[in-house]
Amino acid sequence: MINYPNKKKPLTEKQYKKQILPSKKTNTANRGMDLEHDLNISNEYYVNNSVALIYKRPTPINIVKVDYSKGARIIDAYFEKQSTTDYNGVYKGRYLDFEAKSTHNLSSFPLHNIYSHQIDHLKKVNECGGIAFFIIEFVNLNEVFFLDSKFVIDFYQNSKRKSIPYQTIKEKGILIERKFKPRLDYLKAVEQFYDL
Repeated sequence: MINYPNKKKPLTEKQYKKQILPSKKTNTANRGMDLEHDLNISNEYYVNNSVALIYKRPTPINIVKVDYSKGARIIDAYFEKQSTTDYNGVYKGRYLDFEAKSTHNLSSFPLHNIYSHQIDHLKKVNECGGIAFFIIEFVNLNEVFFLDSKFVIDFYQNSKRKSIPYQTIKEKGILIERKFKPRLDYLKAVEQFYDL
């Protein structure tokens, strides 16, 4: 056995796989966290390479109680108001605003994943000349799509369906390539769709 300087034993193969490989079990509370992670590292790449300035919008919370005995740990808090969308920023002099959603559904994207206040917000972004869109991930298909907000808003408000069919998203959207850097190059889809 090799003795490491930090006195820790090396990981077994099972421990290594558990640490490195993502779990197949995903509860709904964590749905979209992998997508969010990929978008965050993509945005970090864009910022570091002076391509765009896009950030995750923080959820507004009101802190009620903090425990300072072991550092600062929030004990009690509540959401101050509904958040609008997940991300916003600037690309090629244009304001961008978008919502990122994930689904495990194979055949459609359920509209109950989108909230009416998000639709209202994205409509206002469009009215003010900004670029507003959705990034939708089909987790089990390992596919991520760019979809213009005007299409989603129209479907949300005027369709009798409760979900957008996968085939429709494939036809109306743009498949976002997964690669190393940036992880999700969604700005390529933005350029293509809005002719930037």
